[in-house]
This record gives sequence, structure tokens and C-alpha cells, in this order.
Amino acid sequence: MPIQNYGVLKGKAIDRILATARNEHFQILVNRGNEPHRIAINTKSSEAPSQVLFYANDNFHHNITDEIEQANLADGFTPLKSKPEGLALDFVRSNLFDIKQMKPLASNIPGADNDLNERVDFFVQRAIKDETAIIYAFGQHWQDKKGADQYFKEINPSTGIHDIHMNQGNRSGKYKKDNGVYQDGGLIFHYASRNQWAAVFTAFQSQSFHTSDQTGDSLNDIPGGGDDHPENTSLVRIIGAMINPVGGDKGKEFVILLNKSRNDINLSGWKISDRQKKTQSLGNVIIEAGETLKVRLNGNGAQLSNEGGTITLLNNKGLKIDGVSYTKKDAAREGEVIEL
Repeated sequence: MPIQNYGVLKGKAIDRILATARNEHFQILVNRGNEPHRIAINTKSSEAPSQVLFYANDNFHHNITDEIEQANLADGFTPLKSKPEGLALDFVRSNLFDIKQMKPLASNIPGADNDLNERVDFFVQRAIKDETAIIYAFGQHWQDKKGADQYFKEINPSTGIHDIHMNQGNRSGKYKKDNGVYQDGGLIFHYASRNQWAAVFTAFQSQSFHTSDQTGDSLNDIPGGGDDHPENTSLVRIIGAMINPVGGDKGKEFVILLNKSRNDINLSGWKISDRQKKTQSLGNVIIEAGETLKVRLNGNGAQLSNEGGTITLLNNKGLKIDGVSYTKKDAAREGEVIEL
């Protein structure tokens, strides 16, 4: 059963408490005096290995930021529907970042800027000091029936958001019940004074990045599901696209693939998928070693929206091989091939 009360918390970061050996959550206080909440961020996995996979970008570009601005959310918590269209996050399907760039980090170890505690604190401290900064925390909302919060007493009753991490691909019985699609957690920061967005995403090494489109369960537990992290092994990449051709789009949009390997690769049964999960088959085509392939979209399947979107390459098992995103600003460049 997917997590309950999924959504996004919008607020101004006021204070924080670093994780410790006794309490392995990084705590953030947001919205003092106005919809106060606590954000609880896991810095250690309860399942081996204990190090958490971490990705951060202090110059984050993705169409989700356009949609956050357009949504003009109120301060406090906003429930979200777990679906492709909207603000819900999905590490596998939203192409938020390149999964192979995630690095395992310990919660708290001696030394400077070398653990998850310190990496998260870099962004949070900046948000606390910048009066224009807003934090958007995605995860599961809670509100206790009574009693002040144990970390920030001004929150009464205790209210906040947790599961600020990937919420699919769990293999164990304890956490498998939380699996679902379009319900992943994360932190997105907007520093208006800098005209800059930043993002922090985490996952557990025990989770799979091959998951069912229906349940979010790991496909690695299914015979023939394939190896985990296909992005780490496949040498076919999406490198560019014609998103906004001059004149009408139908039949003029295309995606450019690159075969980085020394071998020809048969793409029979492979597909291009858009953000709405519409697909177009590549047909019985071979991409030669070291060569590029232009895949022209006929307009009857996958389409490249001029409002921003995603492009995903699926193999003949339906597994994600590569995925990219583009923004509304990218799409505004009419007639240009956009590098991705």
C-alpha cells in the first residue's frame, strides 16, 4: 500500500538540528508562527548498507520548478495526487536527475563536508540566512492528536513531513508496503535573491531503481526483470531533441540517440516515452557503434510538449535505459536542436 498523505510542504526555513549518533534524522523548523512544521530527513538506513545514496545540485534545472511557480502554493502542506501530471515526484519516471550520479554517504563522520549531515546542512543554512529562500519538502505528512513537538516546542501539536527520500523499490517486507509510483520525497529550494533553484534527493542502497509502473515494487524480484541500475551499464544515451520545430510539431519532432559502445546495438522493441507515458516504438533498427540515430516522432505516440517535459528511453523489457528532462525555456528555442 502506498504511503499515506503524500504531498509537499512549502515554507521558510527557520532553524535546524543536525543528526547525531542517537538521532539519525536531520530536523528542520519551517514557518514559525504560520503553519509551523518540522521536516525530518533520514541520514542513515536501517537496512544494510547504512550509507544513504545522495544527489544534490545547487543549480537545478527541471520543468518541475516551472510547475512549482505556476502552482503558487500556499505556505504549509498541500496534498498531491500520485500521477504523472502535477507536482508529484518520481525518481524513475520524472527524470529528475541522473541516477548514476548518486553517491553513498555516511550519516556523520569526522572531517569537513564528507557526510550527509553536512551536505544537507549546506543548503539548509543558506535557506535560513536568505530571507527570500523557500523550501519545498516532498514526502508524507503527519499531525499528532496532541502534544508539542519533541524538537521544536512551538509546534503544538507536533506536525511535519517525513519520508523525504525515494519511496519505491523497497524489497523487504517491512518497507515494501510503502512502495508506490509518483510519491517520492525530496527537497527543492528556491533562492529568489539569486534567481536560483537547488535540489537534494536521497535513496537507500537496498532499494531498486527498476520498479513496476503500477505498484512501485522492485522488478528485480521478477524473473527476467534485469539487472538494477541499467543506466550504469547501457551505452545508449539521449543526447538531443528537436522539441519545438518551426511550423507544426507533428512529424517534425525528433530525438537523437548516441551509441557510445564499440558494438552495434539492435533497438528492436525499444521505445521512446514522454511525460504522459505515451510511447513510440523505434522499430527494427540498428544503431551502429559510435554513431548517432535520429528518431523522428510521428505524433501518434510520444510527443514533446512545449511546456516542458521528459524523454525516456526504454529497452525491449520496458526498463528505463536513459532519461532526460527539458524546461519550458528550453522549448521556447524554436527550430533549435536542444542538447540534453
